[in-house]
Amino acid sequence: MPLEFELCPGRPIGGDHPCFIIAEIGQNHQGCLETAKQMIRMAKECGVDCAKFQKSELEYKFNKRALERLYTSKHSWGKTYGDHKRYLEFSHEQYKELQKFAQEVGIFFTASGMDEVAVEFLHELNVPFFKVGSSDTNNIPYLEKAAKKNRPMVISSGMQSIEIMREVYNTVKPINSNFCFLQCTSAYPLEPEDANLHVITEYKKEFPDVPIGYSGHETGIAISIAAVAMGAKVLERHVTMDKTWKGNDHQASLEPDELRELVRSIRTVEKAFGSSIKRMLPCEIACHSKLGKSIVAKVMIPAGTLLTLDMMTVKVGEPKGIDPGDIFNVVGKRVMSKVDADETITDDVVENYSKKS
Repeated sequence: MPLEFELCPGRPIGGDHPCFIIAEIGQNHQGCLETAKQMIRMAKECGVDCAKFQKSELEYKFNKRALERLYTSKHSWGKTYGDHKRYLEFSHEQYKELQKFAQEVGIFFTASGMDEVAVEFLHELNVPFFKVGSSDTNNIPYLEKAAKKNRPMVISSGMQSIEIMREVYNTVKPINSNFCFLQCTSAYPLEPEDANLHVITEYKKEFPDVPIGYSGHETGIAISIAAVAMGAKVLERHVTMDKTWKGNDHQASLEPDELRELVRSIRTVEKAFGSSIKRMLPCEIACHSKLGKSIVAKVMIPAGTLLTLDMMTVKVGEPKGIDPGDIFNVVGKRVMSKVDADETITDDVVENYSKKS
C-alpha cells in the first residue's frame, strides 16, 4: 500500500500532503457544552484541520473501586474520581450536538474512544477516524475491534516500547492498512529532553508504509514545528482557552494565539520544503547578476595563447564571463582574441569552449 491514505473525506495524509493538525480539546471544556463549542470555533479560526475530544463510557473504562476512589486534587470536579469524570463527560446527545456544530463551522470532528464501548458509539456517530490514546495502544483486543470497523486510525505511542509498536503494527496492518503512528511521551507538561523526536526517524525506518506523526504535551510550539520538519504528517496538540483554568491538561495546552502561530509556522515550514532538486532558482538571478563571480584575466593574454591557471583569477566582473566552476575546463584552451588584464574572459573568446554541465 502507498504511504498515504485519506484520513478524512477529501483530506489525505502522508506522501507530500500537508501535515494534518488536530486540536485536542479533550476535556478542557470544563464540562460545559458552550465552552466546547467555543473551542471548536477557535480551532477552526486558528486553521486547524480537526477538533478532537475524549469519549469514555466510565463503567467500561474504570472498575468500581477506581470510580469510588476519593479525589482531593485541586483539579477535582467531585469528591470521588467517578464524580469528577462524570462532571466532565458529555452524553451521546451532547456529542451529536457538538458534531453538528463542527459540521456547521467547517472543521472535522472526532474523539478518542477511551474504551471499547465508546468506540462502538463513535462508530455509530460516523466519525471520520478513530484516535487511539496511548493508554490503549497495548490493548490488543481493543485494537483488533477498532481496526475491524474499517475506519482510519491514528495511534499514539506514549508509554510504549518499539517491541510493543511492532506488535501493534502486526495486529492492525492485516485488518486495516489505513493507520498512522504518533511519537508521543505521556508527561504533562513534557520536558524538551523527553520529547525524543528522533523516534520519528526510527518509526519511518521501522514502518516505511505507515505515515508517522507527533502528539506533543510540551509547552510552546518549537518542538512541534521541529517534528513537522522531521517529517511528521499528523500533529496533535492539546488546546485550551486559558492555561490557568482548573484541570490537569491546561498547562500542557496551547492558548489560541499559540495555536494560531503554530499552524502559521507549520505551513511556512512546509512551503520551505520546496524541491529536492538543487539548481539556481529564478529568485536568485538578481543576486547572481549583481554579485556572481567570473573568470578574469590576471594579466594581458595575447590572441592565440593557451590558457594556464596562473593567467586567471576570479572576481565579480562586468560583463559576466565564464563561471568560476569552469576554470579547470578552460586550462589549455586557446584564446582567439586578446584579453586585457582585469577583463573578464567570455566564452566567445575561448576556442572549443563548452560549458561544464
